[in-house]
Amino acid sequence: MQISQRKLFWFLGLVILIIIIIANSRFIYHRLIRPNKEIFPQFITAIITAREQRLAPSPIVYKDEKTIKILEGWTVEDIGNYLVQFNFSKAEFKALVGEPKVDYRQRDTNPIDFSERFSFLADKPSYYGLEGFLFPDTYRVFTSATTEDVVIKMLENFEQKLRPELREEIARQGKSIYEIVIMASLIEKEAPINYSDPENTDARIVSDIFWGRLEAGQALESDATLSYWFADTNPVHSGEELSVDTPYNSYKYKGLPPTPICNPGIRAIEAAIYPLETDYNYFLTDLKGENIYYARTYQEHLNNKYKYLK
Repeated sequence: MQISQRKLFWFLGLVILIIIIIANSRFIYHRLIRPNKEIFPQFITAIITAREQRLAPSPIVYKDEKTIKILEGWTVEDIGNYLVQFNFSKAEFKALVGEPKVDYRQRDTNPIDFSERFSFLADKPSYYGLEGFLFPDTYRVFTSATTEDVVIKMLENFEQKLRPELREEIARQGKSIYEIVIMASLIEKEAPINYSDPENTDARIVSDIFWGRLEAGQALESDATLSYWFADTNPVHSGEELSVDTPYNSYKYKGLPPTPICNPGIRAIEAAIYPLETDYNYFLTDLKGENIYYARTYQEHLNNKYKYLK
């Protein structure tokens, strides 16, 4: 069946007309249809009116952001000093997270209680601050963010990083999240955390040694707890310092210190939950904090001190 030339002509003309209309639809609408909408049937007029009354979408507004990087092992004091350079108030920060090393039972007020919003804080004594729970990470925050926005962001991150299987294992062991975070803070300060080691070996061995001392009723004898009290970074302390009367003196008092001594990262937390059982009873880290040396007997430990802490 052949198509006549006349029909072919009209068909091609119709196609060209449709292409022209589509290509110029905005022009045709704004120049021809919209100004003369009254001449069209009422239903078409209603469609045109409704189209004109639609609100244009709100433009996307991009807010300025800044990057905040909180390092593993930083204390509340460290974080407060760091945030000052981003124009956050250190005083306001401490008012939110609590003063470190302070037992608020000796004061008229308690620090702000975030436990209703974050379940992992339920077993933290309300008279201590948030040391230990300000999760170390890199954060993007709006330039207009408040100090409380930043604190909430850190706590929300802790909520996510403390995965359900970790919480279940803590409960299975009969420990509290607070105990685990305190232990993790000691591990963070005492053990060189090797992020390239998938087994997290050193941190888990140190964890086993510390948990073993607690179980045996021994003092932890951690210089890191004294460093927290004195705000120093000394790997060893003098005889006078070792006799200071503070619950953070783990040479003088048995058991865990009353609060975490820093804000540990996830690998230290995992090490606290999953200690690696060995027959070691002692360890020390060299003066550079890079290598760790273990000993089974106290004499071996003294030999290591003589070799590596000089």
